[in-house]
Amino acid sequence: MTARLPCLLIAAWIPAAVAAPRTFVIDGNASSATAHVGKTGIGSFAGHEHTVVAQTIQGEVVLDPEELSRSSVDLIVNARSLRVGEEGEPEGDAPKVQQVMRGPGVLDVARHGTIGFRSVEVTGKRIAPSSYDLTVVGELTLHGVTKAFTVPVRLEAHGDTLSATGRMVVKQTDFGIEPTSAAGGLVRVENEVVLTFRMEARTAP
Repeated sequence: MTARLPCLLIAAWIPAAVAAPRTFVIDGNASSATAHVGKTGIGSFAGHEHTVVAQTIQGEVVLDPEELSRSSVDLIVNARSLRVGEEGEPEGDAPKVQQVMRGPGVLDVARHGTIGFRSVEVTGKRIAPSSYDLTVVGELTLHGVTKAFTVPVRLEAHGDTLSATGRMVVKQTDFGIEPTSAAGGLVRVENEVVLTFRMEARTAP
């Protein structure tokens, strides 16, 4: 009986070890987050839309496949790294739009240098051996204001790598940002900004 005891302890420990949450570190080079800024107003036919790309993304994801409620996500975007894409912009306009976006009238990156998202609850289900449909409830901090958001996420986990995709809609005015306008107010950007993301992560060393 004494000889069998260590074996029984090991057998009991193995399932717990397998089911333990795993921590994945965001791969900023492989991840992307994009904001689509539309146009509105009676003169919107003469305006143009903008695509904003986040170039610096950091953070980590904790995944517990056996108990999804023990999973979490914590992301930080460097607001100073946000770039306005050239595609769809009149020649030479992207840098000007980018300057306004980063300036005190919009994101004010000199005062609010980061954009963050931290989960407070994760629910969902496994839809395939390595795929999950999740609902992530969390707090988005933008322009110095924190608001609750619920984000649907499709997550794929394969060995030491993880990828997650999702979409959310943010109202600028909810974060104290007044949508910019031009032509005496005849053209202005839409209040609602569509954010899409694809996060790639690898297990922490």
